[in-house]
Amino acid sequence: MRRHDPRVSVVVPTRNEARNLEVVLPAIAAVRPAVHEVIVVDGHSVDGTVETARRVLPWARVITQTRRGKGNAMACGFAAATGDVLVMFDADGSADPEEIPAFVAALVAGADFAKGSRFVAGGDSEDITLLRRSGNAGLNGVANVLFGTAYTDLCYGYNAFWADVLPVLELPEVAAPGPAEGMLWGDGFEIETVLNCRVAAAGLRITEVPSVERRRIFGETNLRTFVDGARVLRTLLAERRRADRRRAQLLARARAARAGTAEPQQPPAASRMPQRNPLPPTQAPVGERVLVPTPAAGIPTLPAEPGPPPALRRPSPKPRPRHDG
Repeated sequence: MRRHDPRVSVVVPTRNEARNLEVVLPAIAAVRPAVHEVIVVDGHSVDGTVETARRVLPWARVITQTRRGKGNAMACGFAAATGDVLVMFDADGSADPEEIPAFVAALVAGADFAKGSRFVAGGDSEDITLLRRSGNAGLNGVANVLFGTAYTDLCYGYNAFWADVLPVLELPEVAAPGPAEGMLWGDGFEIETVLNCRVAAAGLRITEVPSVERRRIFGETNLRTFVDGARVLRTLLAERRRADRRRAQLLARARAARAGTAEPQQPPAASRMPQRNPLPPTQAPVGERVLVPTPAAGIPTLPAEPGPPPALRRPSPKPRPRHDG
């Protein structure tokens, strides 16, 4: 049962962000209503990030990620969180903690996933270049075609969602060993695109929340426009193929169940979501944009119970005309 006054866990992935944490952590602690917990997930920093976090915010939970990459850091934070709502928050100072209540309000109003957007009314960016803005617009278009969404800001990592959505995301297990070379899928910077794709493919209710992106306070950005853009495009295509495989599995289960040849199976993760009666879009908080994904070709909204989808149900035969003679 989702609460109207949810406990909020803020997950902050870090790697050599000691100077920025001096500013960011006190700002999160000052948010009202107060957050339930702040989880700092460190990526083996060498600049005193861990010590700074413990000194600046003694009640913050500081953990070390199990593998490499931002995605793994996020997954570790999600697994450690005890709140009802999980907020993804960058440590570089680009996100405004005062926007956290707006994300929470969108969730309480009925959204499963609250996605920050710099390009809706009330949003903005102090940091984005014309080249990055153009690339983001192009990637938005690809995502919206592939997943039937209406995203305005695919490449923005300030998001929040209900903790009970985690099973749908199917992120790599945090305890799993990493490969000898490279990273597990979802462990890297592709995590934000992965989440956007999976919540859309699962048919979850998405609300875009206006957000203003600030400039990084200290240090240099890790963004690489062309390299990161190509990675996002590869992620979109890979996640579409994944959604197609899930659809094929679902249809196979439906056919088997209809034929009575299948053993009872646990339904897909998306169908294990708690049943809810979400509020209609008109009741979303003012200034937010509700996105209800329309299934693109091959992207079904998963049913709550295994069974034949509508496409597999045969239409009732039409009555034959009678000929009286």
